Amino acid sequence: MPGRKRGRRPYPVFQLQSWEAFLKLITKPPYSHWAFRGERNERGPLYSSLSLYLRNFGVAQEAWPLQEERILRIFKRKAHQFLARPPDWDDDFEWLALMQHHGAPTRLIDFTWSPYVAAFFALEHALAEGVVWAMNPARIDSSRARKPVRTDLRAEGSFQRYFLKGHHRFIWMGEPHTMNRRLIAQSGTFAVPGVLDMPVDEILRDADQENILARFVLSHSVREVALRELYRMNITYATLFPDLDGLAKSMGYELEFHWGYNPRTMERYDT
Repeated sequence: MPGRKRGRRPYPVFQLQSWEAFLKLITKPPYSHWAFRGERNERGPLYSSLSLYLRNFGVAQEAWPLQEERILRIFKRKAHQFLARPPDWDDDFEWLALMQHHGAPTRLIDFTWSPYVAAFFALEHALAEGVVWAMNPARIDSSRARKPVRTDLRAEGSFQRYFLKGHHRFIWMGEPHTMNRRLIAQSGTFAVPGVLDMPVDEILRDADQENILARFVLSHSVREVALRELYRMNITYATLFPDLDGLAKSMGYELEFHWGYNPRTMERYDT
């Protein structure tokens, strides 16, 4: 395997120096059927945005369930002002997905079924390395809970029963019944941890992480070729965020690209 490292991690880490090396890995088993997440300049463990917020701003851990429940309740009560068709009141997963969509800290961790979309998010604003996490959805049922937790966040009452109290150490993966435009455009799914006080790899540490988790580290030298190819595949902010905000964000890469010449070197392609 190209650039493979293990060190003290129980899951494989691949240091990749070319776009071709990445493609060779993600287009063949075992990773061809996994889910992916792209992050830029990220060397640390994988936490949800809610975990990071609670930890970074010193919220007492005993208050975490109360505060998480509080922001969900507040969002439900006030969001109707901006929504033509709010989710059903009891559909906590769809509400959480809507909160995530608009930038609220939640326990949902964005993944995508497309390694190309993940690579875009890893590299688009990267000034150094980009990182693509990969997770095997068929193997994440393993848990350190005393008995396996077989739940579906889409089921009524599941969030309150299995996730909010933080008693069950497991990861669940899936999408809400009703998917918003961005989730569809990004081939998105969510990894949802049952606990907030530890990162994903720690939650899964009793599992066979060789077959459940992987990390692809893309050197900065990969970026130029990768983004050009992703642009040619129509993977841009404008298509991944199909609204005016996405179109505006996509203008950044347009500064780097031109069909007739290379804006970095001014070399023309017709010579």
